[in-house]
Amino acid sequence: MFKKAAVFTDIHFGLKGNSKVHNEDCEKFIDWYIDQSKQNNCETGIFCGDWHHNRNSLNLTTMDSTIRCLEKLGKSFEQFFMFVGNHDLYYKDKRDISSTEFAKHIPGIEIVEDFREVEDVALVPWLVGDEWKKISKCKAKYMFGHFELPHFYMNAMVQMPDTGELKAEHFQHQEYVFSGHFHKRQKQGKIHYLGNAFPHNYADAWDDKRGMMILDRENSKEPVYIDWPDCPKYRTTSLSKLLDPQNDIIKPNMYLRVTLDLPISYEEAQFIKETYINNHKCREITLIPQKQIEEISTELDITQFESVDEIVAKEITAIDSDNFNKKMLLDIYNEL
Repeated sequence: MFKKAAVFTDIHFGLKGNSKVHNEDCEKFIDWYIDQSKQNNCETGIFCGDWHHNRNSLNLTTMDSTIRCLEKLGKSFEQFFMFVGNHDLYYKDKRDISSTEFAKHIPGIEIVEDFREVEDVALVPWLVGDEWKKISKCKAKYMFGHFELPHFYMNAMVQMPDTGELKAEHFQHQEYVFSGHFHKRQKQGKIHYLGNAFPHNYADAWDDKRGMMILDRENSKEPVYIDWPDCPKYRTTSLSKLLDPQNDIIKPNMYLRVTLDLPISYEEAQFIKETYINNHKCREITLIPQKQIEEISTELDITQFESVDEIVAKEITAIDSDNFNKKMLLDIYNEL
């Protein structure tokens, strides 16, 4: 099947309303991923799903970035497997129409749109219907997929509730399970969630462990994770901490959400924003009044989530205040 594979997932081309900046980040990530793959002698590339973000339509500028990157990937590996994720599908419960179907016409790209098992490796797209029943029957040592499993974290604060049919115990024959879908890198037993390619929003604040994974199957080595050092970063802080000369949190390409715990004028607020954007190369700085506990990101993208529960959980997570216990709020909401 493969000797050594370079794996990543959930890049979401077209995120933030087909943002030019986000798509450029995607292209920079692909260039970095290819370079790391070559340095580590990976002949196989694997993408575990959610190439596109918008499941209903594709913007032409996003398609332009998509095609350019897929052509690079097809030329850079002996084989590149591209899984169909839930965001790549028009329908939630069937794989009849996907936004990645065209990619099978790009040389070197192989679309994984059906459950397949080759040697000791299983490749699994987003499961629909009762396909989850195939998991417990699969004997493959390694399984790659786009799974939605309970008790794993969608991000740093929000844990997936115990819903759906597929459970961790169904992977009884596997030694390693690698999955996309949840954007926080994490591991429980044999199951590894790889995490998205790079941080996408404030749900990823203060968590830059994003990038790629390398699996040396030929030598039966443990997976190795490599973080993308130039990824966009999201930070939440207070104005007093931001202005503290001992606090060195500012990096280029950073998104900042700052709680105003000090009194400042409108002119001072504008000066702060201009200074950090122009002098420190921050991409965005949002100043939030102390009493305003809920600040929605500059683009609340409800299509990022599949249910009202997840939208509510995201907004609770976004609260930046020492006066509220976010974990307690999430627990209360989950019990309602």
